[in-house]
Amino acid sequence: MTQEQHPIIPPSELVQQWITEGHHQDYCNTTTYCIAQAARWGADQELEACCVWLEDFNCSKRFTAELRAARRPKPPSLKQQALQELDLLTADATTHGLGFDASAIRRALESIPDEQ
Repeated sequence: MTQEQHPIIPPSELVQQWITEGHHQDYCNTTTYCIAQAARWGADQELEACCVWLEDFNCSKRFTAELRAARRPKPPSLKQQALQELDLLTADATTHGLGFDASAIRRALESIPDEQ
């Protein structure tokens, strides 16, 4: 099997895209950016191959959807992050003997619709 035939080798067009994107990153150099993208891409390819394999053995689509969700969880929404930070702030204030009632802030955050 040649390198181009291996299923986990990204296509050259994709590598070129990563190189171009990597030149515009402030937080890392192009090589580091490309390595991170390639690792993500390879892991996604492997996950999809596993899901296809499971479906070939008549596992339910629900099972493969749950596997994808477990292995690629979505980051918490801004609302969830704000509620977590409010919990930390309240706990810290309580620990230091400060009276802190955040019930109005919590109600306001909870009233924000969840992101879809």
